[in-house]
Amino acid sequence: MHKLSICTALFSLALCGILNAEESMSMNAADKAMYAEMLENNPAAMDIAEGEELFNAQIGQEAYAKMLGVSVKDLPKTIAGFPRLVKAAGKVVTLSQSLQMAAAQQGKAVPKLESKEMVKMSGYVKSLANDLKTNIDVKVNKQMEEMVVLGKHIFEERRGGRGLSCNSCHSPDIIGSRLRMQELPDLGAPTTASASTWHAYRMTQSAMVSFDKRMQQCMKNALLAELPLGSKEMVALEVYVTNKGKGNTIQIPGLKR
Repeated sequence: MHKLSICTALFSLALCGILNAEESMSMNAADKAMYAEMLENNPAAMDIAEGEELFNAQIGQEAYAKMLGVSVKDLPKTIAGFPRLVKAAGKVVTLSQSLQMAAAQQGKAVPKLESKEMVKMSGYVKSLANDLKTNIDVKVNKQMEEMVVLGKHIFEERRGGRGLSCNSCHSPDIIGSRLRMQELPDLGAPTTASASTWHAYRMTQSAMVSFDKRMQQCMKNALLAELPLGSKEMVALEVYVTNKGKGNTIQIPGLKR
């Protein structure tokens, strides 16, 4: 334990050095110009359009609304509340997991959570809630209450060889600093809240990425074991982080460096 504490302290000192990098270490002028252009013409718009075709071919709004136990009219508001308890599943699930359920009910092939097909389809479905505010309710039932508690634990738990947690880069005293030339975001702020800005097109990857996949990428970068997509732990983490940004306006697809 003593050895780990020393290692953690040394890493923290190194991290602070990186975080104090000059503003000039951020995006260069060409990258900023490209970012401004992509704000007007987000490449992920094509993925959203493909997702619409996939969704309509495999499920459709009427079948999806019926599976969720709501009217088609109420779909956007319901979508804005994910992750949520879905009675047909008997547990709290993500939007992507609910689409897997709906596809299975329609007798269609169930896309894997990590598949490009699912990223596109779930991106489109989430975009149906664009301009609405995220309305996740972590007190609506016992299952949600338990998941937000578990999610908080996972967010703050130090893991891996570096002894880091999600909170190590997203605590109030670190937000706004820079790591690898990128500003560490406030996960609850209007323009950077994860729940309302992911799915997003990542310029560094030239692809649209879902929120849970982005969290996996963060874990990999921090040398943490990646929580499996769809696992209780990953769903709980998404519940907790989504709740941090509750009330922010959904705009899908987002645009990230």
